[in-house]
Amino acid sequence: QAQFVESGGGLVQHGGSPELSCAYSGSSFNMFTMAWYRQTPGNQREWVASISRGGSTNHKDFVRGRFTISKDNAKKMGYLQMNSLKAEDTAVYYCNFPDSLRAWGQGTQVTVSS
Repeated sequence: QAQFVESGGGLVQHGGSPELSCAYSGSSFNMFTMAWYRQTPGNQREWVASISRGGSTNHKDFVRGRFTISKDNAKKMGYLQMNSLKAEDTAVYYCNFPDSLRAWGQGTQVTVSS
């Protein structure tokens, strides 16, 4: 079964700049819009950013100007460059295809320390 594997998280200092990666094991990666989501305990998973088949990007207001989504179709990889991290960015981050959801991966935990 095709799956997503997220990586790149960890304990990061306030203001830090980690890059998250998303590896997809299935086919047709280039045919879908890909998105990053995040979830904190007790809350629903929320959309953070997405990148279309053609490479157009959208970012949620609270990360716009700080996070950048990108992808490499040949490698079937998605990325989320995170800059100027704040405490409120602490969450588990996931990737998926918003228009054709697959099974969720385990996500990668990002914890921002003050």
